Amino acid sequence: MPFSARTSTSLGRHRKKPGAGKWSERLFLFTIIAILAGAVPARAHVGSPDIYADGKAGPYRLFVTVRPPLVIPGVAEIEVRAEDTGTDAPAISGIQIAPIPLTGPASLHPPVADPMKQSAQDKHFFTGALWIMASGSWQVRFTVQGSQGAGVLSIPVPATSSSTRGMQTGLGVLLGSLGLLLVAGVIGIVGAAARDAQLPPGAVASRQATKRAWIAMGGALVFMIAAVWFGNVWWKGEADNYARYVYKPLTMQALLEQSPNAGPSLKLKIEDPGWLKSRKIDDLVLDHDHLMHLYFIRKPGMDVVYHLHPEQIAPGEFQLALPSIPAGTYSLYADVVHATGFPETLVAQLTLPVIAGRPLTGDDAKGLAQALNPARVDGNSCPASLITRSSFPLPDGYTMVWDNPGILPAKTPQIFGFSLLDVKGKPASDTALYMGMLGHAAFVKDDGTVFAHVHPSGTVSMAALMMAAAQNRTGASKADEMASMPGMAMPAASNAPTKLPNTVGLPYGFPAAGAYRIFVQMKHGNTIETAAFDACAAASRN
Repeated sequence: MPFSARTSTSLGRHRKKPGAGKWSERLFLFTIIAILAGAVPARAHVGSPDIYADGKAGPYRLFVTVRPPLVIPGVAEIEVRAEDTGTDAPAISGIQIAPIPLTGPASLHPPVADPMKQSAQDKHFFTGALWIMASGSWQVRFTVQGSQGAGVLSIPVPATSSSTRGMQTGLGVLLGSLGLLLVAGVIGIVGAAARDAQLPPGAVASRQATKRAWIAMGGALVFMIAAVWFGNVWWKGEADNYARYVYKPLTMQALLEQSPNAGPSLKLKIEDPGWLKSRKIDDLVLDHDHLMHLYFIRKPGMDVVYHLHPEQIAPGEFQLALPSIPAGTYSLYADVVHATGFPETLVAQLTLPVIAGRPLTGDDAKGLAQALNPARVDGNSCPASLITRSSFPLPDGYTMVWDNPGILPAKTPQIFGFSLLDVKGKPASDTALYMGMLGHAAFVKDDGTVFAHVHPSGTVSMAALMMAAAQNRTGASKADEMASMPGMAMPAASNAPTKLPNTVGLPYGFPAAGAYRIFVQMKHGNTIETAAFDACAAASRN
């Protein structure tokens, strides 16, 4: 990972002042040890492309799983489970699905919807598939019919080609052999035509005719070699043209700066390596109150985590006055959302000395946990020392509990439930919304290959979800839209205070087998609590 070496303007000015003494020493120290982040790939939910969402289509509550295609155009696989299963629950008789661009004129003209298939064994489970024809920000619109009428739910789907699929070796050998046979056949036909076409039946070809045949076959060989060469050039051109549409994430550089007046700060610079022309870096929109949600996670033990919110100071540039941070190397994951609803997670690494910074304020929060044991067999197995605890004691005497811990196969959707208990072990009665939600979580694989920022509504960005919901709720207010999403109640919008539950459910599925740490954040009163739980995902059943 490349490191850059740059000092801030304020730093340079300060070093010229005589008698700066201690600050000069600090600045010099920062100049030496400010190790800057290299640009590394970013993705929307690093290593976790599948979409898990919990929402309501009118009276029907649905748990949606969308598995986007690896290449575009491609087929997205979709699963829906009706979550209301009691005797009085509304019965669903059918679901139709349609792919629609999330924004733009085409979003107003949905195609004819396709019906989902209802399981014969489980009437609450539906499956379907949709073609996604272009990269960008899409939504899948679910139209539900049931015992209580119709309902609509739209789930955002960021669609990108993540790779170019290579040809299987066996298929390549087969097609190559058939191609050689075709070439040989063409040459043989040309030779036979030149030699025998004018011979009467039973006559033997003359030496002149045989010579003519060899000349014709030589010409045919040259023609076929040229045809194969031009075909290869055309195919390579098409492949190169397609490669331009393979997702190229925004890159992010992190720069530690020091100012004698403002203290240590972090500067983030975003650059576009080139992908779709429609992508911009100056069109970011608020996602639950912030343009950027930045996670600092110390490597390799994941024992320190910060959830911070840098401010944009210019297009593609963010700045953050750093809080006090222990020394170490940190993985940085920055979530942003474009005006099209397309989310991206920008990634960088940063090695820091001990930072004596500002106190945490506003929505910024931190958590401390026992370091993970780095000893493990490989990235797809869990270390023998992994301890899956169901409760996490918090610094102020509260406790957070994982309600349904256990080993879960990868790619299996589940709602991860967590509860907040007070100092007496009772359900917390002062639960508060944290950035408009009952909780946030970051699912991080121990080798750093997976990061997913999850909310009660699922893995989709809240900004994109509200864009999609707005198209289905003509005339609805923002509070109405958020109140329809699980874990997104907004008591301030009602006349009477509403006591919030002390539990939160977070829809997610581990993308691969291995060990994960789940950072869960809930709030009570003015205190933001951060707990850490360790989980093990088994191999996928598929």
